[in-house]
Amino acid sequence: MSTNVEDVGGTGAAAGATTTAGAGPVVTMTERAARNVKRIQQMEGAVGQALRVSVVPGGCSGFSHDLFFDEETRAGDHVFEYYGVTVRVDPRSMKLLAGTEIDFVEGMQGSGFALSNPQSKGSCGCGKSFNV
Repeated sequence: MSTNVEDVGGTGAAAGATTTAGAGPVVTMTERAARNVKRIQQMEGAVGQALRVSVVPGGCSGFSHDLFFDEETRAGDHVFEYYGVTVRVDPRSMKLLAGTEIDFVEGMQGSGFALSNPQSKGSCGCGKSFNV
């Protein structure tokens, strides 16, 4: 099984990252997002599970981001560590997520995870789906 492992802001540093599958643009996570992932892991009984980030067909613009907890590392996964949170991305999704930053935003309209995806060329009116 080939994985790409990057440890940032946690137990290691980017300069000491280990990569075993091709290097390139990565999916990053802010410290605020990592804190909220850990909070939700506690609430859902998913402590120790990774956050899987993927792109799925759907929505009015063609693609949607999907975030869920996962115990399994799959063949070809890109695996990143941020502030004690493991993030897994499958190879197909990585092509559409390269350079994406995961953040957690709070505002008058609510709060939640926000993915800033440079691969996105547009999105629908509600912002739940995107196209490339």
